[in-house]
Amino acid sequence: MVALTTRPAVPPASSPAGAPVRRLPALRHLGPNWYASVMGTAIVATAGAGLQWQPPGMRTALTVVWALSALLLGVLLTARALHWAHHRDQARAHLLDASMAPFYGCLAMALLAVGGATLVVGSDWIGVRAAVAVDLVLFTAGTVTGVLAAVAVPYLMVTRHHLMVTRHRPPLADASPVWLLPVVAPMVSAALGPLLVPHLPAGQLRQTLLYCCYGLFGLSLLGALLMLPLVLGRLLTGGPPALALTPTLFLVLGPLGQSTTAVHQLAEAAQGVVPGPYAGGFATLAVLYGVPVMGFAALWLGLAGALVVRALRRGLGFSLTWWGFTFPVGTCVTGLAGLGSRTGLGLFDLAATGLYALLVAAWLVACAGTARRLVTGRLPAPPA
Repeated sequence: MVALTTRPAVPPASSPAGAPVRRLPALRHLGPNWYASVMGTAIVATAGAGLQWQPPGMRTALTVVWALSALLLGVLLTARALHWAHHRDQARAHLLDASMAPFYGCLAMALLAVGGATLVVGSDWIGVRAAVAVDLVLFTAGTVTGVLAAVAVPYLMVTRHHLMVTRHRPPLADASPVWLLPVVAPMVSAALGPLLVPHLPAGQLRQTLLYCCYGLFGLSLLGALLMLPLVLGRLLTGGPPALALTPTLFLVLGPLGQSTTAVHQLAEAAQGVVPGPYAGGFATLAVLYGVPVMGFAALWLGLAGALVVRALRRGLGFSLTWWGFTFPVGTCVTGLAGLGSRTGLGLFDLAATGLYALLVAAWLVACAGTARRLVTGRLPAPPA
């Protein structure tokens, strides 16, 4: 995913006449949107592990994908630290740009996604004890980062980003599914936090984590419900987005699939942790909430898919926005798999398997396109 409307605040300085020469120019345009590749890779491992159908060798393949996501996370964290050190003006420009700042939610989700995948499949290689330790660190860092992004990015959009709107441009002309990214990050915490509950000491710690995850669920859900009408209103009144931004329509699937996953995981973790009536309520909510939300996800998948086909016919080429086809679809896979295990209905398992095939195909295309452009030097590149 990439914000193609971002304008570099200051061009790279290379003048011999006293202007400072910035080091590592290749990293100047490395924005927080690159963390989408980590999210999209980690979800392939996590979603695959939750499927009912597990062919021989799949578990090993998923562990390899997890290792790749962990490697990508380490590389990007280092590269982004160097970006802040050597291109601070550009980093600050990203924060003040309404089309790029929301991608700071991707940093939180990348930490959380790799942490969750470590516990789900990475434990096969490093052991449960080490996996729990790694996940606990990444979950804590990702949750704190996600909550900060959920507050700071809307604050900047209220106080600074609105200054970019002119009287000749409608205030919501730039409303985009990208705006969902900061408020969805806490939902990822709500979905992955319950995996840690059984590994904590019984009593207050388990209950505290469970209820905190439930609070994060509400924080993210209500935030997404406020943003979704803006996105749909922009489509209905302003028409389809720019071709290169069309894949970002799939981001709407993120809060839908992730919230369905969250209520299922919370219900699983609640057994034996909270009083019986509460645990039963969690289990009931997982079905009463998850089924209709997945119904709306199917509607949006059809609409977004049709708009993507339209964009492809009009010349849509590869860009980092294509990573938007991965993580949101993966959350729907985990949501459907949760409903399948809770209801026992094969329809949900079949739908999860079909969507997982779509996820793997999208991930392979995104990986190949990104790698090819990295090798040829076309990425990282200034936005058009």
